[in-house]
Amino acid sequence: MSSRIELLNAGLLRSDGRRPYELRTLAINFAPQGTADGSVTYSHGLTQVRVSVLGPHEPKQGTRRETFHDRATLNVEVQLAPFGVGERRRRGRSDKRLLELAASIKSTFEPVVQTHLYPRSTIDIFVHVLQLDGGLLPACINASTLALATAGIPLFDFVCAISGGVYGTQPLLDLTTVEENDVPSVVVGVMPRTGRVTLVQMETRLHMDRFEEVFRVACDAGKVLWSEMRDALRERTGDLVDKLEAGPGMVVAKETEETYD
Repeated sequence: MSSRIELLNAGLLRSDGRRPYELRTLAINFAPQGTADGSVTYSHGLTQVRVSVLGPHEPKQGTRRETFHDRATLNVEVQLAPFGVGERRRRGRSDKRLLELAASIKSTFEPVVQTHLYPRSTIDIFVHVLQLDGGLLPACINASTLALATAGIPLFDFVCAISGGVYGTQPLLDLTTVEENDVPSVVVGVMPRTGRVTLVQMETRLHMDRFEEVFRVACDAGKVLWSEMRDALRERTGDLVDKLEAGPGMVVAKETEETYD
């Protein structure tokens, strides 16, 4: 069912005011979450996900048969917050859509995570979708990359994903929900340093000529995302180093001073 909203006007402006190749605002928060070894809250436009990584750890009782003697097993679970996705019915963990999303995330990271370093162990990736306005799979993949890095799990490279589509003959990047419902779309995940592609997912038909153009600009956008994600991770690492060098006493004194200021 097509939308009544004009997706692209005569001035090549989209319904939210962006240009065809313009990406939405990106926000990354590394605030710790419970007992997770690595966590991140990742916001891309109005889409927001929180990813927590636990492990590597010994497999739970009853799941040891699913482990491998020469590498770690990735376990991915996705949950939707009912208040943020605009759906009336509640989706449980066994929901087909969530299982497919988890499978896509798992298959994307299996060749990227250096699982051979942790034989007979499990790495858990828990994804919580807090808000949804298009680009869900790319947001989950980008957030998982950062969460795995903060957990100290070695990766061969970053994985940066973005959605793209075609409106008429004009390629678009970083689609919203309205655009995803109206235009043929594709999700591309790239490893920017090596140039390898780890994910290409299409749920609609797209002409080969249009696909090549969308694929090219999506790969370029992946490098832009890599720069933003890398800078955020470097800033967090720098803050941790400063706190370690200052020592616990200096950190407490600084926090106390800021409280009374």
